[in-house]
Amino acid sequence: MLASWYDAQGPAADVLRVGELPDPVPGPGEVRVRVTVSGVNPGDTKKRRGWLGSSMPFPRVIPHSDGAGVIDAVGAGVDVHRVGQRVWVYGAQSYRPFGTAAQYTVVPDHQAAPLPDHLSDELGASLGIPGITAHRTVFADGPVEGQLVLVHGVLGGVGSLAAQLAHWAGATVIATVRRTADLDHVDPAVAHAIALDTGEPAAAIRSYAPRGVDRIIEVALSDNADLDNAVAANNAVIAAYATRSDRTEIPFWPLLFNNVTLRLLGSDDFPAEAKRQAARDLTSAAAVGALTVAVGDGHPLDDIAKAHDRVDAGGGHGRILVTIPQ
Repeated sequence: MLASWYDAQGPAADVLRVGELPDPVPGPGEVRVRVTVSGVNPGDTKKRRGWLGSSMPFPRVIPHSDGAGVIDAVGAGVDVHRVGQRVWVYGAQSYRPFGTAAQYTVVPDHQAAPLPDHLSDELGASLGIPGITAHRTVFADGPVEGQLVLVHGVLGGVGSLAAQLAHWAGATVIATVRRTADLDHVDPAVAHAIALDTGEPAAAIRSYAPRGVDRIIEVALSDNADLDNAVAANNAVIAAYATRSDRTEIPFWPLLFNNVTLRLLGSDDFPAEAKRQAARDLTSAAAVGALTVAVGDGHPLDDIAKAHDRVDAGGGHGRILVTIPQ
């Protein structure tokens, strides 16, 4: 099969290779997927760079955890009727060496979720890490129907899906963007949008949530801790999946007296059943048109280094995808 891999960490152009590798064979409980589209996440490029001092987990890594394609072979114990089924894949390179940046990938059966025929491969390849992370930020502390949910960074991959999932589940969503110029990019049918460069973002948020917000989906805890404290309702939850400072400070005593829960979320280590429920809910929401993903330009597999560089540079508002030759 044609695949991309790296056997040392470093800049994308220096370490990513493209060439022929043996076709993988599914083991017991596994399926093999012929990949059409591979999704690139910041986590994929951080592993390649050796972020936070991480080392090579395997001698050779085929990158990317997310993708979409068609099951073409199954291992022992898997229903043979799955062969020919369109699927979206998550966690392919989570604690495993063989991701989706290849013509074939092998994953545990449950990590290949059915993709309804009317949904695109590009959408399917965009649901894995950002979608499952978004689902966990919204639902880890129970249903959100009737609640007020604040989503920071709503134009990002996780933030966008978190806002849409919360809206789909019956919450009132308030969402932030960095700049006033970005307000027009937020769907008013999904969320009330607030720009953080306004003079009083806390007052603007409180105008929609006078008693405070029940859940806060946080992409930059180090930047927003004081703002979150100013708008959190009593017993609120701050679900943080990222920060911009490794040693993040928080207003401890005000949050404590407000009985705020701080939940930290690392997607590779979510409980297995939480991931399965997220996959089911993401598929259901997408199937009824409740989820959309902004997709950037696709990169062919032999141009994968440029796709990684775009993600490392911030990626813009579109999902970065790699198209796999058939």
